[in-house]
Amino acid sequence: MTRDSGGAEDSAEQQDSTVPDLRLVPSAVGAWTACGLGVAAGTSAAVVLAVACVTVVAGCGLWTAATGSRRRIVTVAAAALVVTAAFAGTTALRVDAVASGPVRAYAEAGRFVGIDGVVSEDPREIRGAAATLVVLSVRAHRVASGRDAVTGPADLTVLAAGAEWMRVAYGTPVTFRARLAVPDRPGLVAAVARPTGPPSPGTPPWWATAATSVRSALAAASDRALPPESSGLLPGIVVGDRSGLLPEVEEDFTEAGMSHLTAVSGANFAFLVGAVVVLARACTLGPRATVLVAGLALVAFVVIARPSPSVLRAAVMGVLGLLALLTGRRRHAMPALATAVIVLLAVNPALAVSWGFALSVTATAALVLLAPVLLRWWVGDPDAPDGTPVRSPVRGAVVVAVAAHLVTAPIVAAMAGRSSLYAVVANVLAAPVVGPVTVVGAAAALVAVVDVDIGALVAGVTRLPLTWLVEVARVSASAPGAQIPTTEGLAGALVVGGVAVGATGVWWWLRAPRIPGGREGPGCRPPVGRSSGDCSDPPRAPSSRPG
Repeated sequence: MTRDSGGAEDSAEQQDSTVPDLRLVPSAVGAWTACGLGVAAGTSAAVVLAVACVTVVAGCGLWTAATGSRRRIVTVAAAALVVTAAFAGTTALRVDAVASGPVRAYAEAGRFVGIDGVVSEDPREIRGAAATLVVLSVRAHRVASGRDAVTGPADLTVLAAGAEWMRVAYGTPVTFRARLAVPDRPGLVAAVARPTGPPSPGTPPWWATAATSVRSALAAASDRALPPESSGLLPGIVVGDRSGLLPEVEEDFTEAGMSHLTAVSGANFAFLVGAVVVLARACTLGPRATVLVAGLALVAFVVIARPSPSVLRAAVMGVLGLLALLTGRRRHAMPALATAVIVLLAVNPALAVSWGFALSVTATAALVLLAPVLLRWWVGDPDAPDGTPVRSPVRGAVVVAVAAHLVTAPIVAAMAGRSSLYAVVANVLAAPVVGPVTVVGAAAALVAVVDVDIGALVAGVTRLPLTWLVEVARVSASAPGAQIPTTEGLAGALVVGGVAVGATGVWWWLRAPRIPGGREGPGCRPPVGRSSGDCSDPPRAPSSRPG
């Protein structure tokens, strides 16, 4: 009797450990909603939301005191409302400080100013019908208009013309004159600056110089070892440097739904930190030393890839995804993801209206929550006591790609007004080589800093995998119906999301087993290795007791 009860307790504990802990998710959603509303709709909307949340929390407190109820759902809801109110209030203050600040006043007046600041994001070219512009972000610490001068941090978006601006690297101090204008997009950017001439760059800090050296060495090694269509692709995959990417290759990757491979994403950090962990364990380092080495590698890669908000976001999401895969503890992954969302939004509320932030968070959540469910539907319950499901790396890659596409396709439709029909197939075909290319490319970058020729030899190892990626993107982009036009905004997201939910439901219905009596459902799915379709308990082994 004692043995049976102990087994039941162990089984219940094991089942509870596999159930995701979602208690922090409402708080993360509330923080996201508060920041998004405050940044997009302004101070008044954020204040209204904060007051509403405080009112509801007060009502919950009175109801709890009157009834004596201590339900967990009430506690979780009250905590989420408190977090939402706090983020709404702080976002309202930050948005009001930007909107009513002197730099915004200069922008509304269209003044010509002198700007002293630091480049906070690498410049990139935007090709238009009339001209090619260089776009970069600058954190200004002094903005002067005539005899008036404003000191203090102010985020500016610079729209410049001229090749000189492409040579201004991240972290470089710059001085220039520009005309200010009011931004046409929501956010915490104080003004848009249109320079009247080239910048006067200063001396960047040592870490920025070292990062630029690594990026330049990787680009040089790639140019020597790879053909033109691949030489610009390797730096894009490894460190997000797309300056050398051919326009036709970039267009193919976008049309095929593979553009995320040419930007720093959570996958980059997962691959590199995972490789460092494996190497450290191969060198017989202990757990603490392994964590230390992995942490140093993570910081170094953040610096090389540029510690912009998007890279920091990708670093957090990549580490969380790697921990979910290595530990298999889905229960602890969601609290970590929710905490990361709350911390990132507290540092930069403008992430709430960032498409990249939404794609990263939803893709990571799909990896933690949806992918295991889809895999269980496909191969059976991995915890079944009387059968072992068939595990396959191919099935795992397909499930991860499908899960990520199901949750990100509505966001892409809302953002771009189109959906890629072959994105899942293209990413499944690309998945086996992305990890090796990332790791080998990182090694080539480090070697090329010492000797470009040897770095080129290392980069040459990626020639065939990169050719494969280019061909997959080209074929997927040129296939009939590669891009399905949709409506932008919420309508497009709802349409594509409805199609994704419907497709998932059809697949679930087709995979659900039929049993005598007409019942069906995943709960009655026969474990792999059992031919019977009933839901009865498995036959017990004969008792070994005498008599």
